[in-house]
Amino acid sequence: MNFGYLILWGFAATMVLTVIMAGSRPLGFTRIDLPFLLGTMFTANRNKAPWLGFLVHIVIGWIFAFIYGAAFESSGLATWWFGIAISLVHVAVVLSIGLEIVAYFHPRMARPYQGPTPTKQLEPPGFFALNYGRGTPLVTIIGHLIYGGILGAFYVL
Repeated sequence: MNFGYLILWGFAATMVLTVIMAGSRPLGFTRIDLPFLLGTMFTANRNKAPWLGFLVHIVIGWIFAFIYGAAFESSGLATWWFGIAISLVHVAVVLSIGLEIVAYFHPRMARPYQGPTPTKQLEPPGFFALNYGRGTPLVTIIGHLIYGGILGAFYVL
């Protein structure tokens, strides 16, 4: 496995994904703020949460880059289209069950069938993260397809 490429391009792909997600908020496509959502899992300080969440998101991006790298190595394919194919599975899991699971262990998020309380003020994402806007699934899919495409295009077997 080519660790250097995975660290470099995993970081780059995660940055592009993060920029797409962040840029879609002011355009009105989504209300989800992944760094904030991830950061508030670890701190109640709403000023520190985005930075901490950003770092967590980068680490998660690297973890997934290594999973993609293992798929590239085991298949002998490292192309942009194979990276996109892997990302289709990745984003399907993230949207269908990944974000749903987060709501059950996030200390500051309301449970899916319960409204916000004074201590749990974040709205749960819901199925396909639709609670954060109708455009959220589309933006998330596009961001992840680009993530996978970048990893596949630049990974060298």
